[in-house]
Amino acid sequence: MLLTLQNPNREIEKVTDFIQSTLKRAHKKNVVIAVSGGIDSALSLGLLSKTIPLNNIYPIFLPYDKQDMGDAKLLSKHLNIPGENWQEVNIEKIVNTVAKLQEINSDDHLRLGNIMARSRMIVVYDLAKKLNALVCGTENKSEKYLGYFTRFGDEASDFEPIVHLYKTQVRQLVESMELPEIFLTKDPSAGLWEDQTDEQELGFSYKEADLIIDQIYFDKMALDSFLNNFDIDEETVDKVINRVNSVKFKHQVPYTL
Repeated sequence: MLLTLQNPNREIEKVTDFIQSTLKRAHKKNVVIAVSGGIDSALSLGLLSKTIPLNNIYPIFLPYDKQDMGDAKLLSKHLNIPGENWQEVNIEKIVNTVAKLQEINSDDHLRLGNIMARSRMIVVYDLAKKLNALVCGTENKSEKYLGYFTRFGDEASDFEPIVHLYKTQVRQLVESMELPEIFLTKDPSAGLWEDQTDEQELGFSYKEADLIIDQIYFDKMALDSFLNNFDIDEETVDKVINRVNSVKFKHQVPYTL
């Protein structure tokens, strides 16, 4: 298949080498990672567990209100991360306080979601400071080019181990590493409001987006050739390319001289 990694083990080795060299260059031993219960943080935590001593990994769970962290804890237990390294901070009070000050209505999901993402990073970076640690990001290539992140929120990190991987490739590595099945079966979600899913919000699937971004945006395949070779309609292609073009500014700020 077009985006299938030919050698998953080599890819895992490449990422673990990157993590090791990054920590060495920064003169750090500890890593803090926000584990949401989604597939991207699952893979990122799994890769960390293959790279550094488990007692140097600090997963932090950051629910809003009654958000379930069961899958995130299941993964941390599966990977044998020491329980004393786990931390959980409910961000509800932070988010609600900012929302009240800014007079944000409860149905303004995007603004509230941005506040949640940025509130999580406040907590994550404070813990990293306390532990003299680096923050491991969990962004993938699909989310990056679709602009599906909050600036200075969930895309904030000290290093990004999987940002070169499309979502479909993330799934392949999760399967290859034999992480719990739940991370392959649940719908991708940023967990920003009840019943929210990435693909429902975007209006197309990651599988479709990955092919379009890879073949048309990067490889510059002609539209006619793409439509003839892949079972994706022109309307979906337009949606994806328009989305990518409309969020390019997210990759360029802050603008400088």
